[in-house]
Amino acid sequence: MDVPGSDRIASMRGIANTHQCFTCTDSTTSRPGCHNNTCGLMSSNPVTQESGLGELAQDVLAIHSTHGSKLGPMVKVPQFLFSCAPSFLAQKGLPNNVQGALGLGLSPISLPNQLFSHFGLKRQFSTCLSRYPTSNGAILFGDINDPNNNNYIHNSLDVLHNLVYTPLTISKQGEYFMQVNAIRVNKHLVIPTKNPFMIPSSSSSYQESSEIGGTLITTTHPYTVLHHSIFEIFTQVFASNMPKQAQVKAVGPFGLCYDSKKISGGAPNVDLIMDRNDAVWRISGENLMVQAQNGVSCLGFVDGGVHTRAGIALGAHQLEENLVVFDLARSRVGFNSNSLKSHGKTCSNLFDLNNP
Repeated sequence: MDVPGSDRIASMRGIANTHQCFTCTDSTTSRPGCHNNTCGLMSSNPVTQESGLGELAQDVLAIHSTHGSKLGPMVKVPQFLFSCAPSFLAQKGLPNNVQGALGLGLSPISLPNQLFSHFGLKRQFSTCLSRYPTSNGAILFGDINDPNNNNYIHNSLDVLHNLVYTPLTISKQGEYFMQVNAIRVNKHLVIPTKNPFMIPSSSSSYQESSEIGGTLITTTHPYTVLHHSIFEIFTQVFASNMPKQAQVKAVGPFGLCYDSKKISGGAPNVDLIMDRNDAVWRISGENLMVQAQNGVSCLGFVDGGVHTRAGIALGAHQLEENLVVFDLARSRVGFNSNSLKSHGKTCSNLFDLNNP
């Protein structure tokens, strides 16, 4: 949301829990993002991890409704709350033309919570991130399985029926975690000696906990980030299932890369094994390998070192072209065990939302 004539832009994060009175010293004249005696909120750039103090602001939010699988009329939230943060914080590290960050985490003034409350929606939202710059994806708020909205997914009910669900844990920071017990490369399991897949107790903050916590679902990392102990074993097992002569010098930030022409037979499937044996998130094809440069394909997983906040942080590249349902009402997350490509679908044609 752009604020004309101001050096501040609207930014919202899942965390806004400070209780501080904000005083603006930048100007003698009040303007958007610069008022005295307003509620101060600590805002954070999820890409750079930098933080700064903004102010609690209120405006009208307009968002498209849906009618079945079609776009419906615009609807409004007349008193939408957000943090108005300094431009240097909200724009840094973000793509061109991006005007801030929209938090989907669970906090009192996050977008999902405000929409659930204002419209009386079921506490559920679904994401489908497009891989292709010229194609649209979608974020849908409310019950995707609503019988009164049974054409939500355009001619693709098989995608809904094939969703696999696993328990969802929400941290104190409002982030979403699921339990992964092992990674499987073809038929080979990757299980570190000390289990960094475990999710810490919800009674302690992740920042305060010395344990390495579970699997974080995040779009702030472009690629999946693994704790160093997992990354070492995982890449060893993966490399043993690939032709050795095809391996080439790694291209940062990746640690394992191959000559694309020498792996024309494809790469082995990678499965995230959940808390139940039948709950498996398969990562393959374009979700697995990244064209890092001309003729070089790299495993799309990054070594996060030994101080990661999660054992696994499932990144945006691995989330692309997959319908992910965050069912907050039932504390579970649903996904397709394979990408939409296995159903002959993409995020752009899964929903017919281009036509009113």
